[in-house]
Amino acid sequence: MTKTLIKHVSSFPRWHAIGVACLSAVLLVAGLWPAHSQSVVVEIPVPIIIPAAEPSEPEVVPLKQVSEEVRSGDTLSSLFERSGAGVSVLYRMLADDAISKPLERIYPGQSFEFTFNEEDRLTEITFSESTLVKHRILIEDNQFGIDRIDLEPDVYTRYAEATIDSSLYMAGKEAGLSDNMIMQLATLFGWDIDFALEIRSGDRFSLIYEERYLDGEKLDDGPILVARFVNRGRDLTALRYTDASGKTDYYSPNGDSMRKAFLRNPLDVFRISSRFNPNRRHPVLNTIRAHRGTDYAAPTGTPIRATGDGRVVLAGPNGGYGNTVILQHGGNMRTLYAHMSRFANGVRNGTNVRQGQIIGYVGATGLATGPHLHYEFLVNGVHQNPETVPLPTADPLPRDQLPQFTDYATNMIGQLEVFEATTVAME
Repeated sequence: MTKTLIKHVSSFPRWHAIGVACLSAVLLVAGLWPAHSQSVVVEIPVPIIIPAAEPSEPEVVPLKQVSEEVRSGDTLSSLFERSGAGVSVLYRMLADDAISKPLERIYPGQSFEFTFNEEDRLTEITFSESTLVKHRILIEDNQFGIDRIDLEPDVYTRYAEATIDSSLYMAGKEAGLSDNMIMQLATLFGWDIDFALEIRSGDRFSLIYEERYLDGEKLDDGPILVARFVNRGRDLTALRYTDASGKTDYYSPNGDSMRKAFLRNPLDVFRISSRFNPNRRHPVLNTIRAHRGTDYAAPTGTPIRATGDGRVVLAGPNGGYGNTVILQHGGNMRTLYAHMSRFANGVRNGTNVRQGQIIGYVGATGLATGPHLHYEFLVNGVHQNPETVPLPTADPLPRDQLPQFTDYATNMIGQLEVFEATTVAME
């Protein structure tokens, strides 16, 4: 528009000059041309430029979106019917393996979003597989395509510390730790500290750990990166480290593995109600009968963990032991877990379990006066006191990886000490 206007204005002097010259000649002949001291105003019409109308933008028709959450008892058919998408499109989708596999794994609380165009035709479905994984199905001309969407959480490091007055659990809660993080801490040091017998008032711990967030909301706890536990004057430090082969584990500052071949205790929260005693009087039978294990009193339903990797040689009723799991560890060690209320899913004769895996739940089956776990440790068929039996250690870091690990450990322990010193200075 501006260029057009400039073009018209710039052509004005040519025809103006010609017109003025002709007029001057006529006036001179007629004797009417004024003297140079007088001014003459000549009005000349200037063309008016009318700007063209701006083209109007097409009206945008909003798409209709319907959000649905999977309810208990829902099927894909009921979900699609409720959204208005119908089941015919669902059946066509399920014929495509790439779509049917993620689509069939629905669970209560899962979110689905259906998008319809202005003609009320389904064009897109977005649904969650998990908190960090979504799928988007695109529908065009009765053709389907599916995309996987991986969400990256924000990871933050946190510091916490506490001094124990009554229990590790209460101290952890006062430090702002979640139940999961308290259990991580107990498991990490569970190879060296018997949390039923060895915790004292005045013991303390500090740790740096990760938390994961998505869209500003906390998803869950990440791993512990470095932790220190001072127990009865012993200073224990554990560092999370990934070696050259990609294996991640926890190590002491000198490179020894924190992971032993066995956990000291099969429960996370408990109290010892009866210890290993060859001359104990049985509380039900009222006779002298050796107590070849340790009893841990805990509420019914408390998870029981395998204290070491092993194979299930018995998962079933076992006389006065009630519901019992017996694990074989290598060629010469066995552990026994008795009086369970029930077994964990998948735990049966012949299956393999991993250290820390839940194998059952506390109960009072068999000859038991109340809910508790009876735990035995056998070496070459001979019962050992589970509280005092020496526990073999796992492999340390290879020597050629120690220099790099030492640098890493120095850095992480330095960070932990800076936080500890800052907290002391603020008190």
